[in-house]
Amino acid sequence: MTEEKATQGKTHEGVVVKSAMKDTCTVQVDRYVKHPKYQKFMRLSKKFLVHDVGNTAEVGAKVTIKETRPISKRKRFILVK
Repeated sequence: MTEEKATQGKTHEGVVVKSAMKDTCTVQVDRYVKHPKYQKFMRLSKKFLVHDVGNTAEVGAKVTIKETRPISKRKRFILVK
């Protein structure tokens, strides 16, 4: 049971910011973290290339992405919803 959870991979929620490529979209994931020294909360964001079969996601849509095996040089996530 613990092995299944270890192999599932991480999931993130983000917003689609670009979907111009074939079977790929760019998702921006925002995090809200506390600075270790100054104790101030900061909003950090990162963009991921996501495998999207059939280009179903539209720009501005909130989606969930899941970590998977490497699909190409920079694609390591698939579109869940």
